[in-house]
Parts: sequence; C-alpha cells; structure tokens
Amino acid sequence: MRARQTLKSIYAVLKDAIGHFARDDGFAMASHVALSGLLAVFPLLIFIASLAAFFGFTGAADRASELLFDTWPESVAAPVAKEIKNVLTVRRGDLLTFGAVAALWFSSNGVEALRTALNRAYRQQEHRNFVLLRLQSIGLVLLGAGIMLVYTFLVVLAPLALATLEQYVPKIEAFLLSINVARFTLAGSLLVIGLFITHWLLPAGKRRFHDLWPGVLATLVMWIVAGSVFGAYLASFANYVSTYGGLAGIMTTLIFLYICALLFILGGEVNASISRQRQIRRLENGMGGKARGSQA
Repeated sequence: MRARQTLKSIYAVLKDAIGHFARDDGFAMASHVALSGLLAVFPLLIFIASLAAFFGFTGAADRASELLFDTWPESVAAPVAKEIKNVLTVRRGDLLTFGAVAALWFSSNGVEALRTALNRAYRQQEHRNFVLLRLQSIGLVLLGAGIMLVYTFLVVLAPLALATLEQYVPKIEAFLLSINVARFTLAGSLLVIGLFITHWLLPAGKRRFHDLWPGVLATLVMWIVAGSVFGAYLASFANYVSTYGGLAGIMTTLIFLYICALLFILGGEVNASISRQRQIRRLENGMGGKARGSQA
C-alpha cells in the first residue's frame, strides 16, 4: 500500500512538472538559456584570463577552459575549445579596462537567462530591483571565476605541489591516494554547490535546502545520462556536417547546451511541483480535519 502511494505521488509530481514545463514555454526558455550560455562562455573565460594574469597565474585560463569542457562529449567540446584557445592565446592584462568590464557584463547575461528560466519553473513573478539583480548576477560571475581558478589549482596545480612535497617528505606517498580522492571530490562538489546556489539565489521567493535537493539531484542524474547518450549518438549516428556545413561544430554545441538547459529547467520544475503537492496535501489534511470536527 505504501509503495503504491509513493508511486502515485511520484506520478503526480512528474505530471505536474512536465505539464507546467510544456505550458509555460519551457522549450523556448531552454533555447534562450542555451544561446545565452554559449554567448557567455567566451566573455567569462576572457575575464578569467584577465583575472588570472592579474594574480600572476599564467596559463590558468587555458587550464580552466580544458577542465570546463572535459565533462562535455568530445565531439561537442572540441570545436568550441579550439576557438576559445585561439581567443585566449591573445595576451591579456586588461582586468580593469573597458574590455574586461564588458566581458563581465556579457557573462552576467547568462546568469540572467538562468534567473528568468528558474522564475518560470518556480512559478514566481520577479518584483526585485533590476539594478540589485544585475549586481547579484555580476557577483555570481565573479564568484564563478574565482571558483574556476580554485578548481584549476585543485585539479592541475595541486599534483605538482604534491610531487614536490613527496621529494622532501617520502613518507607522504602512503597518503597521496586519499589526498587525490579528496581533491577530486572537492572539485566535483563545486558543481553541486553551484547548482544549489543558482536554485536558492536566482529565482524570486524563499526556499530551504530540503526544497532544493530533489531538483538538483534530478538535474545531475539527467545530465550524466543525457551526456552519455548524446555522446554515443554523435559518435555512432549523427552527421551534422552534411546538414550545417561549416556551422556543424557550433550547432552541435548549441544542441548539447539546449539539452542541458532543458534538464536544468526541469530540475526547477520538479522542485516547484514537489512544493505544490505538499501544499495540496496540507490543504486536503486541513479540510479533512475540519470535516471530522464538524461531524463530531
């Protein structure tokens, strides 16, 4: 009986989430997020390059770019990574110049696209001040740039430091495996933290941790599955060159980002649907209690 009730609740949540996603232009919002995300990638990495140069981390932006695209299917990441590498080979020290400020502004447009999509998913109307929201988006870009540099240090530079330390302290070799596991665990957890921050801060309204984790977990699982399936599809069946010619690389990236955006928005829809089902149950329980009281 309990299992049947659980399945019924899951069905109600999925039906409500998918239904609201379809009714509220979820597919169009996924396109908006995908295009905005692609347009924001170049300015973000240019800004990271400027920030890295300012702190003396030469080559950190190249490494950040490699790590960013390492989680993408190879056929998707290769064309974009190649163009980004060409852009980042230009020497940049313009952290405080108009170019870096413009890069920061255009990067924040990607955050605003996520905000709009999540407001739709969580069924919220935005009434907050535009200037404060834009400052929040810029702050999140700065935080993201800092996280990328930390990520670069953890995954790329830390092994060099450990190898040097091993020369002077040979006994540390026994602990290197646990150190590496901790390093990669911490680096991977940055993605999870980023998802929680976007769901918590960006949309209007207030949410607690237990309101967020189901959608975040669903997004991560769907991303892993979709990335594997899309990568296998590209390797086995797809031939975008015959359809898009020279634009095949960029179109493949856009389609991949579209799928990722669609699943990201669905994660918000799942959270909103769970909250809605809880409210419905509370109302039903309240009405049931009143009915029993009136009968007594």
